[in-house]
Amino acid sequence: MRSVAARVRRGVLQSLRRFHPDRDLVLAEFDARFYLAAHPDVARAGVDPIEHFLVSGWREGRDPNRDFSVKEYLEANPDVAAAGMNPFVHYLRAGRAEGRKPRQDLGFRYEILSELKTVEERVAAAAKASSAVTVAPAADLARALAKSRTGLGQVHLTFSHDDYSAHLGGVQLCLRREAAAVEAAGRDHLHIFPARPWPVLRAGEPAPLGVLWNGRAVGTYSAAAIAEALAGVKGASFAIHSMLGHSAEETLAILSAAGLKRGFFWLHDFASLCAGFHLLRDDVEDCAAPPPDSAACGICVYGPWRARHLAEHGKLFEALELTVVSPSQPTLDLWKAAAPHKAAAEVVLPHARLIERGPAPAGEGPLRIGFPGVPAAHKGWPVFQALAQAFADDARYEFHLFGAQRPAGALVAFHPVSADGPEPGGMTRAVAAAGIDVALVWPLCRETFSFTAHEAVAAGAAVVTNPDSGNVAAFVAGGGHGLVLTGESALAKAFETGDILQLARRVRRPALYDLEYSALTMDLIEAGA
Repeated sequence: MRSVAARVRRGVLQSLRRFHPDRDLVLAEFDARFYLAAHPDVARAGVDPIEHFLVSGWREGRDPNRDFSVKEYLEANPDVAAAGMNPFVHYLRAGRAEGRKPRQDLGFRYEILSELKTVEERVAAAAKASSAVTVAPAADLARALAKSRTGLGQVHLTFSHDDYSAHLGGVQLCLRREAAAVEAAGRDHLHIFPARPWPVLRAGEPAPLGVLWNGRAVGTYSAAAIAEALAGVKGASFAIHSMLGHSAEETLAILSAAGLKRGFFWLHDFASLCAGFHLLRDDVEDCAAPPPDSAACGICVYGPWRARHLAEHGKLFEALELTVVSPSQPTLDLWKAAAPHKAAAEVVLPHARLIERGPAPAGEGPLRIGFPGVPAAHKGWPVFQALAQAFADDARYEFHLFGAQRPAGALVAFHPVSADGPEPGGMTRAVAAAGIDVALVWPLCRETFSFTAHEAVAAGAAVVTNPDSGNVAAFVAGGGHGLVLTGESALAKAFETGDILQLARRVRRPALYDLEYSALTMDLIEAGA
């Protein structure tokens, strides 16, 4: 009875809501298809989208169509916000006639800059989070290490910015492959990471470190406790994958306790050159690592912290014999040109290589454009999203997103792809199954390597990128795998004119490839590097 009464009340409420006084005003300019595509939860609930917007959607920041931004209108018009009015209703009733704009049209870079936090604020938050972590005594770690495959005779130490077994990303996938190779070789693996994320290297700030032993979490410890527990190691190797959240002095003490001096330093990013490890000035523009005393560094949020990263990494390179390992030649070239550090040796070892296996299906219908990977601003997601919105009604094109989660407001076909599956190649299989013609891999930053670019090409897609994308641009240009366009205007023009249609599968007749993955540091150790 209660459920029946509840349905009756809900039905009455929905009927009453259909008489919302502003419904007729917004009806003509409300885009129901856009609203439901942008908000799948509303579509799943089966409610009337216009009523949802009028009753609660606008309060939740949901936009009524592609051309109006609830958030930006309220920010630009504080009088409307203070009055607690529905901004779209205000715009239609009075704002448009008064010359108020439906959105600011300042671009996603402006939004990034408006929300940019200082490095000091980020460090303070990291220090606070780290101070709340309880550490275990060295004896606990010693007991865990006693369960050794080799009697501590062959231990491989790795350092990175987080727990690779619990998080997803390029560096984490690399470490998983390295860990698998360590296990296959019958060695022990000790992975050390900051217990809480840090945006920079530590230099005096205390923070606990998490430890994985042969892939299993064995607690959180001080650096001194880890060094004490490693005193019994008889033979070891090491690789530094990231120093974010680590202290140079602590890292050197840990390595010294294990009797280690010669090892490997990976260039997964450019943290050894700057606290802005993507080399993005204020997170929006490629900077190419200018001299530290340049005016460019003086206007960047990361500028005051660059000296710390150079100095702390310098301590490692002075005290250790480090082989710098780069996943691509352009990355190594930039690093050598900008770094004051002197490496014992340098080597390029790609994370993956293409192995041709036959022709791709020709494909037919509209040009299918895909965005593979994390829909983040520095990966170019806003560029893809703007493209998809601009050509949403163009029958020549179809837009698709491939990733772990569909972000709010994504008005494209979504294909769930997890990099955490039991077998590698999930992205390649999904892109191939969808018949994607073109993959937009458009990072704002210089990628040291790009799994998504390689996976897209392996699936038969052409890659379109920009000249600031680092190894993506080199990979595309060097292998004839797509186009390197000069910028976002050239990208939009290629779609407007239809020039991009020359990248259709039926025109290019591409090949399909398998990806042969590297075992990272273990490849180098086994080769005697």
